[in-house]
Amino acid sequence: MIRLGSARDTRYESLMVENSEIYQSAVEQLERVAKILKLDGGLVESLKHPRKIIQVAVPVKMDDGSTKVFVGYRVQHNFARGPYKGGIRYHPEVSLDDVKALAMLMTWKCAVLNIPFGGAKGGVACPIKEFSEGEKERLTRRFTAMIADDIGPDKDIPAPDMYTDAQTMAWVMDTYSMLKGYMAQAVVTGKPVECGGSPGRTAATGFGVVVCALEAMKHNGMKLTGSTVAVQGFGNVGYHAARIIAGLGAKVVAVSDSKGGIYSADGLDLEAVAKHKEDTGTVQNLRGAKTISNEELLTTRCDVLLPCAMENQITGKNAANIKAAIMSEGANGPTTPDADVILDKKKIFVVPDILANAGGVTVSYYEWVQNQQRESWTEAEIRKKLEERMIGAFNDVLEVSKKHNVNMRSAAYVLAVGRVAAAMKKLGLFP
Repeated sequence: MIRLGSARDTRYESLMVENSEIYQSAVEQLERVAKILKLDGGLVESLKHPRKIIQVAVPVKMDDGSTKVFVGYRVQHNFARGPYKGGIRYHPEVSLDDVKALAMLMTWKCAVLNIPFGGAKGGVACPIKEFSEGEKERLTRRFTAMIADDIGPDKDIPAPDMYTDAQTMAWVMDTYSMLKGYMAQAVVTGKPVECGGSPGRTAATGFGVVVCALEAMKHNGMKLTGSTVAVQGFGNVGYHAARIIAGLGAKVVAVSDSKGGIYSADGLDLEAVAKHKEDTGTVQNLRGAKTISNEELLTTRCDVLLPCAMENQITGKNAANIKAAIMSEGANGPTTPDADVILDKKKIFVVPDILANAGGVTVSYYEWVQNQQRESWTEAEIRKKLEERMIGAFNDVLEVSKKHNVNMRSAAYVLAVGRVAAAMKKLGLFP
């Protein structure tokens, strides 16, 4: 019997929740930037809306023999600068509005880094933490089969996102390849290296977050050695960002995951934290560290704050209590517009998500190029290319910030939206 997870089933009730706050934030930011750029109203309306929305019902055979159906999405926002590019996430609270907003942010992210891609995003609303490996594979293969006509190496290239990883991308690639009749390595990025993935992809987003934080510190006359850092989110991005910045001489005093966080004024042993999380499922209750809440982590006194968890974490309610001098955003949309105003007044230097966390999509681009050209670059080559591109993009945004006398977030949007708008004007409308 096929059963749809719904509000009547308490285990799946969160699947039906919709939250448009992040989408409204993205639209508001676009409208503000459009005024600065003096864009035509029709062009702005086009940019507000995705070019295509795919919604599917994904039936999955569960380990207990039952079949459950989950809602999946793929949103393609804009392809004026190249094929669509964006991750696939599995999470109980995935909603269409969230995916629309994240697809739009991907368009701006690619444009800020001057990567020839447009933005897309995908997701399936499901309690993925309760899934076995087999259930996750069956979900992935079924979802891939249902959107196979809408993705492809020159059309739309998915990548890992929240609760998806290299193995997930291998399943997507294999399923797509079986359906098309040839091995299509370039259909996804973030794959295992054994399957055509690029060295350095796993740590790329965290590395980019750190590069941007370091450039912000240089710009503000701050020294890295001995500086204090708090990291919200100890998943892939947060872990690598914490490890890299600590390795360069900073002191990571606080980290957190979805259950809460820990703090140590003397600095945390990150490998011990990672081992503790692997053993217990959380960073909390580590011996020698003080257990704190996620809210306490965000308001920890530190030099650098790296929000690497989920969207809408820094809001009008807690922004006034942020004590960091610099914030480099590893998550997508972690700061709401009303919080931005407060942070600006406090003169906190914020490196926005569409710049700071673009390391992942940049190395994804390098992976796609290697697959298309049948080449293989070393991790050292990729790391060098990534660092140069991230620093170049940071300086591009900083220049726009000075030119228009706006903060870094507005400057990043001005640069990105301007590049996309210019491409759309040159292309014109068909027919």
